[in-house]
Amino acid sequence: MIDTRKDWDTYFMDIAYMVSTRSRCGRRHVGAVLVQGKKLLGTAYNGAPMGMPDCSEAGCMISEEVSLVQVDGEEKMVKKQRCIRTIHAEQNLLLFTDRIDREGSTVYVTDEPCWTCANMLANSGVVEIVFHRSYPKDTDKVTSMLNSKEIIFRQLQLYEPPNETLTSVSN
Repeated sequence: MIDTRKDWDTYFMDIAYMVSTRSRCGRRHVGAVLVQGKKLLGTAYNGAPMGMPDCSEAGCMISEEVSLVQVDGEEKMVKKQRCIRTIHAEQNLLLFTDRIDREGSTVYVTDEPCWTCANMLANSGVVEIVFHRSYPKDTDKVTSMLNSKEIIFRQLQLYEPPNETLTSVSN
């Protein structure tokens, strides 16, 4: 008999995408799940703090940052826009799970963690971070830092999210 079940990476990433549908952020819906072995320990998505108006109700609170980066041997200015009304999915996951559960665990997240979230995850006890969509603005420094912490950091490039989780959002 042929096993037609989804592999574990697909199974947990599908759950992360389903969780992301709870987000009301107009820029990006992000979901994260905490897994130890094959056991799901927690889920979270990006959004405003509980009891506060979210971006769909009050609009985004955009903060702009400018940084110098090396591109093809030249320094270039790169502008990042971040919504500061929203707590990221990874941050919510850390807020609503216990440290003991995170020790030795894996985080599946729909989007590559930003620098701040990667720092928090690196200090949380997780040993692996699996993501689907890339976030190129922070990739190099996030990858370098996680490698130096010996945290497995990998992208599911051939993964296809469930159709019902796909939304039209902007970067």
